[in-house]
Amino acid sequence: MSERVGAEFVAGGRSPALSLSERGRFLGYAGVLMLLTSFAQPGGGLISIPVVFFLKNKLHLSAYQTAVFNLWTALPLYLAFAFGLLRDRWSPFGAGDRGHLTLFGLATAALYAGIAFLNPTYALLLVGLLLLTAAMQTVMSSAAALFSAIGQEHLMAGQASAVLNVALNLPLLVGYLVGGGLSEMMEGKSASDAARLLFLVGAGLMAAIAIMGAFGPRRMFTAHAVPPTTRFTEDVVRLLKCWAIYPPFILLTLWNFAPIFGTALQYYLANTLHATDAQVGAFYAIYWGLYLPGFPLYAWLCQRIRLRKLLFWSTLIAVPDVIPLVFAHSATDALVAAVPMSLMGSLATAAFYDLAIRSCPKGLQGTMMMLVSSSAYYVALRFGDLWGTALFEQKGGFMLTIIVTTVVYALMLPVLLLVPRHLTCTTDGQAVAPAP
Repeated sequence: MSERVGAEFVAGGRSPALSLSERGRFLGYAGVLMLLTSFAQPGGGLISIPVVFFLKNKLHLSAYQTAVFNLWTALPLYLAFAFGLLRDRWSPFGAGDRGHLTLFGLATAALYAGIAFLNPTYALLLVGLLLLTAAMQTVMSSAAALFSAIGQEHLMAGQASAVLNVALNLPLLVGYLVGGGLSEMMEGKSASDAARLLFLVGAGLMAAIAIMGAFGPRRMFTAHAVPPTTRFTEDVVRLLKCWAIYPPFILLTLWNFAPIFGTALQYYLANTLHATDAQVGAFYAIYWGLYLPGFPLYAWLCQRIRLRKLLFWSTLIAVPDVIPLVFAHSATDALVAAVPMSLMGSLATAAFYDLAIRSCPKGLQGTMMMLVSSSAYYVALRFGDLWGTALFEQKGGFMLTIIVTTVVYALMLPVLLLVPRHLTCTTDGQAVAPAP
């Protein structure tokens, strides 16, 4: 378990020579790339909310049936680390990330366009979203790996985490805000017209990603290309023996395993609190939108405060994150409750990703980032959603989901004791000390 992580910085070292404008350009390009990818994700961004309401309002699925649908379509996300490993070991046309983005961007755009003109039955949506999700993963792994490489090589893991989280959360804000309204607009259309509109938007976003991959800045791709140096099995063993990957994996799994969120909350807001589709979208928009100011704050704090302190205090603040929903007795109350919920969680999210970036084994950035940002996220999200829906419909109701979620969050605190100290004893701009 003595595997060194990251770029194997020497303690006390300085950041590699890179101008401030180049740093900003690298982070900005990676941020826009991840932003478009997150918007186009079938399980998030602009697509997921209209799909859920389509299943509920057009196909008349129950809450549990919708959760099962989401569970199946997320299968490629549970295995996202394998797509990350594919990115780390295979270079299409010898072009590295540029090849992945162009090839799989075009393939996913074609899939979206094809599905747009077919009859939107349950079976088609299930198979179509499954294929789309699989095709998206290599694109996502290339975008995520760029953040890890930038953060490690230029000693700004915290700042990279902040930009990455903005890129991941802004589509959630826009998706829930626009998605709820889009769902209501689609109510007046036939099922075929509604689905066509939705999937053509996805096709356009993926085409834009392919263009960015083909014509993006040359140095952005060449500077952070890491060719594989070992065989496949050796890379897998090297990853598994790296103790540093386990704490961020566990932390992000617990943080995203929230039975209260997802289908149970959506149906509670709509059926119990009588919120409209647009109000449900507005709740999530407020929740994810108010995460956004916390990320620039984290980018400022991480240059002044060691990660160890940021991890502890942000996690402690995040544990009671869902408690404000106890006091929500109307749709308006729920919108108000979304404010403190968001403010309590944003710094913890940034700190967990900061730790994940610092923990990436060299040459396996795509694998590690997909492991924590997709595999851990969606396994926790979907199975937490399924459990929360069962608690909501069959057991103790919505209040029980609040209690269970809070207990799960409290389990994050002892996990902090497992984090290797050498990874958290520095601020951004200081070299990460090698493992003892």
